[in-house]
Amino acid sequence: MTTVNLTDKVALVTGGARRVGRAVALQLAEAGMHIALTYRQSSEEARQVVKLIEKSGRQAVAIQADLSKPDAAEYIHEVFSSHFDSLWTLINNASLFESSPIGEVKVASYDRQMAVNARAPLMLSQKFTPLLAAHKQPGRIINFIDIHVMGQPLCQYIAYNASKAALQEITVTCAMELAPKITVNAIAPGVVAWADSYTEEQKHQYMKRVPMARPGTPQDAAAAVLYLIRDADYCTGQIIKIDGGRLLT
Repeated sequence: MTTVNLTDKVALVTGGARRVGRAVALQLAEAGMHIALTYRQSSEEARQVVKLIEKSGRQAVAIQADLSKPDAAEYIHEVFSSHFDSLWTLINNASLFESSPIGEVKVASYDRQMAVNARAPLMLSQKFTPLLAAHKQPGRIINFIDIHVMGQPLCQYIAYNASKAALQEITVTCAMELAPKITVNAIAPGVVAWADSYTEEQKHQYMKRVPMARPGTPQDAAAAVLYLIRDADYCTGQIIKIDGGRLLT
């Protein structure tokens, strides 16, 4: 196993202003990385993350972008390139989570979730491949999927499930095509940050099926990201589940 010195390497984290993305950005900055993060509406939260990273002595930039737009990857690449000339890790964390029972699926909602959750990670991976492949050691792409696309679909979220299943296939296909210059892996979290829409009853029912008897945290997901970036030089095309054992039940 080769442990990578992350000092002064650069990571791009989509959705890096809040929740899991925020934890990932701060964890990687603590490990010595400079951070570019994207956000859509959370400008104040993004500003705070940048401030925290800069306070730690690392460089940081926040890029406002709507990942549902066809030209989002092109725009992010343009802004990123005005601040950094290298990239070690792309973390496709940003996602939409919209309820859509099969009888109520709207084309706009389906297209929006597919665009943000699947198309944007693919196009960002494509756009940043030259930078990620320019190192002596493999660059890294890490995608966030969901445990619910691994055998236990989440009812009433069919468009979301479809988008994350698409991203799972994007992950393994990119792993094949981009090796040996870039490793491509995915993290499949269970609950590591409760959805704002979850009721207390929904939380209770979920926790009944978690052997580890606690919800996950954003820091649990961030620790898995750090492992894949720093220590997993020979790991590609893999899905790491961060679910407290829920898929076992």
